[in-house]
Amino acid sequence: MQAAKYYSQLIKFRLSSTVVFSATAGYLLGAAQINVQELVLLIIGGFLVTGSANGFNQVLEQDYDKLMIRTANRPLPKKNITTTNAVLFSVFIGLFGFFLLSMIKPHGSFYGYLSKSSAFGLLSLLIYVLSYTPLKRMSTASIFIGAIPGAIPVMLGWVAATDDFGLAVGILFAIQFFWQFPHFISISWLRDDEYKKAGFKMMYGGKKGKYPALIATFFAIFMTVASTLPFFMNLGFLKLSFFSCSLIFLLGCWFIYNSYNLFSKVDSSCAKKLMFASLIYLPLSQIIFVLDKWLFRQFF
Repeated sequence: MQAAKYYSQLIKFRLSSTVVFSATAGYLLGAAQINVQELVLLIIGGFLVTGSANGFNQVLEQDYDKLMIRTANRPLPKKNITTTNAVLFSVFIGLFGFFLLSMIKPHGSFYGYLSKSSAFGLLSLLIYVLSYTPLKRMSTASIFIGAIPGAIPVMLGWVAATDDFGLAVGILFAIQFFWQFPHFISISWLRDDEYKKAGFKMMYGGKKGKYPALIATFFAIFMTVASTLPFFMNLGFLKLSFFSCSLIFLLGCWFIYNSYNLFSKVDSSCAKKLMFASLIYLPLSQIIFVLDKWLFRQFF
């Protein structure tokens, strides 16, 4: 049981689950009909690939995790798992995850090997491990780079359902991409001292202040605008009723308010409220999108 606990920590079980939630939402938004087999392959394969990326991330950052209170008890700094076992486990679940994703619409595969779903999974893992992870100690550009694999899951889910890439999935990607800036900034604000101790450059401008808060506010506005576009545009399966668009707009305004509040007061309590708002906004807005497609449009 202890070993299961340590490997669960290695793959960041809760984080991997939230990533799969976004991928599932993308699938349900893109699907004309739900194919249970495809959905199961997406959920399990997506979870394993995400867990693999998180495992490699912890292998690369284990020496820095020792320096932060939040991460000092992870299995690698505490020597509960050896580096070799962590690498082997991450490789195994990653390969198995790619195999499962490659079974989703394999007729649309690249070069006869990678399906579109597995290709996006591979792209996400490579950017997260080989670019975002090392960049965190070099530049705040890591936030921009990290937002790309962070936004790929919803796109992966859509492509798994449709085997197609177009404007609709681009808007879903944009929503999740924009969302990550206020989310990252609020977390960096609250963990600024720990990040600096470990040598991570995760705060725009190098310190807490109006500049990072202004960036958070602008991206919260961009996110809210992008979230309402399906109501105004003809995007195939990606539509919004007036009722759902109003809900998402109000939710976005609440998010913008919390971002602007951080800009106005430059206060850690406001950063905590913004982080809470970010954790509520994304899953709730995705639930509204999904319910609108499968339920609300019958009544509104």
